[in-house]
Amino acid sequence: MKPLLRHAMDNGYAVAAFNLVDYNTTKGMVQAAEELNAPVICQTSSKTIDYYSHEEIVSWVRTAAADSSVPVVLHLDHCKDLAMIEKCAATGWTSIMIDASEYPFEENLEMSKRVRDIAEKYGVGMEAELGQIMGVEDDMVVAEEDSVLTDPEDARKFCDALDLSAFACAVGTAHGFYKGEPKVDFERIKAINEATKTPMALHGGTGLSDETFAKAIARGSAKVNISTNLKHVFVESFEAYRKANPDDYEPLRVIDAQYQACKTLFSDFIEKFGGKGQGSQFLAMQKESA
Repeated sequence: MKPLLRHAMDNGYAVAAFNLVDYNTTKGMVQAAEELNAPVICQTSSKTIDYYSHEEIVSWVRTAAADSSVPVVLHLDHCKDLAMIEKCAATGWTSIMIDASEYPFEENLEMSKRVRDIAEKYGVGMEAELGQIMGVEDDMVVAEEDSVLTDPEDARKFCDALDLSAFACAVGTAHGFYKGEPKVDFERIKAINEATKTPMALHGGTGLSDETFAKAIARGSAKVNISTNLKHVFVESFEAYRKANPDDYEPLRVIDAQYQACKTLFSDFIEKFGGKGQGSQFLAMQKESA
């Protein structure tokens, strides 16, 4: 993930990162990316791994991306469990994230350094978080009054100590759907990126306007996470098909309707973030530098 996000940051686009639900959504992410010649990040939450298994999820991504013409990253999203983080790295994830943002700076940094050792041991990318992003992500809840925006100078110290592939920070976005207008601090995004020189992961992408995405990407956000939006499309597309076809009990038709709806969502965000056409550009750059 590290060279990919650096390429995105240097070329003014962001890589879309979607939290997969099952094999069908995994396949849809990769196919949407291939059709647009774009890189894509398939993310997993801890509870998705708990429900299935490390081996099962890796097999989905390997199957979907084995002969892919575009870069595909398998990334572990917000995780606090060092044992799970290491097992992901050992099993086949190509990027891992430690979220110790609830702890004071030094404790967060110390835990993140332990994950840095894991990332180096297995040769995978790493994301870490500083500041607390409000909202609900997986089973983690941060109330608005408890959210803490990231200080650019703290961000610089944090990133200098860790050599991250992606840096997650609190800039006014929130996990889940927004209640009211989000107050994204674009100057903070710019200041943090100038201080850290590290590709920023923008969490809480669901519900942001096209203008907000464009401004954030222009200021250095190289990875944009979409999770809640996918969950809603996943469930609502199933319900919509059943409502329109109450007597159809052929599972494959229902599954395909769900697949097509999710794939459209993936394509829309990939294009919106400027990823179209960047897959071959990145691979060409990698070939030249090899």
